[in-house]
Amino acid sequence: MTGDPDARALVLLHGWAQSSKCWGPTVLDELAARYRVIAVDLRGHGYSGAPAAGYDDSAIWAGDVEAVLTAEGVTSGAVLLGWSYGGLVICDYLASHGTSAVDGVVLVGAITSIGRGEAGGKVGEAMRAAIPGAMSEEPREAIRALGAFGIALTGPPEGKGAQSQALFGASLATPPHVRAALFNRSASHDDLLRSLDVPVLVLHGTEDSVVDVSAGRHAADLIPQARASFWEGCDHGPFVEDPGRFVKEVGAFVDNLG
Repeated sequence: MTGDPDARALVLLHGWAQSSKCWGPTVLDELAARYRVIAVDLRGHGYSGAPAAGYDDSAIWAGDVEAVLTAEGVTSGAVLLGWSYGGLVICDYLASHGTSAVDGVVLVGAITSIGRGEAGGKVGEAMRAAIPGAMSEEPREAIRALGAFGIALTGPPEGKGAQSQALFGASLATPPHVRAALFNRSASHDDLLRSLDVPVLVLHGTEDSVVDVSAGRHAADLIPQARASFWEGCDHGPFVEDPGRFVKEVGAFVDNLG
């Protein structure tokens, strides 16, 4: 946790095969200057434990988020921000626990459902190209598959070499059984999205090659209080491609919640 402990809680949930460090120091520092930032390592990622099972259970993911809020004493006013798979975890939580502790949600290049035929879980060509090699325990195969993401997480690579390597390293550091298990489940949250009673910012790159932009448009169409920001030409990591714009848009959304 960073930032003013008395400020609004902004809970950051990263994506598949990443960690709480994915946001980068610039974004974290600027958000922490305004909010109480709680950057979470999802189960199996970063500094969290990596149990052998449980990744296919929405209730367990929901319980993880609830445990973080409880441990941090957050009972109201929170904003949940999920990137990629983090959006699905937010939906898992809201489906089980509702919005009593939440004032708003931000979905960044996010999936909201998962499984065959789920419009809210449509992946892009970079993700399709990485499967199944990205789940392999054979190092050369995993490196080759994860390397196929190319600049999907960073956008134009100039000046982002160190961050690109850090993101690639986080993917490799995520245990192969975790990388595989996260996709070995199905969950449909369309009904949840239709009934959400809090504002949601849907922020998605139009050239997202990991989570297809249609998944973001699907969420924006279903959520009653959705506010959409589709970044023209942006790939899967808006906060990496343009951290200043990202902080500005997230900040405007959070501050307008009242």
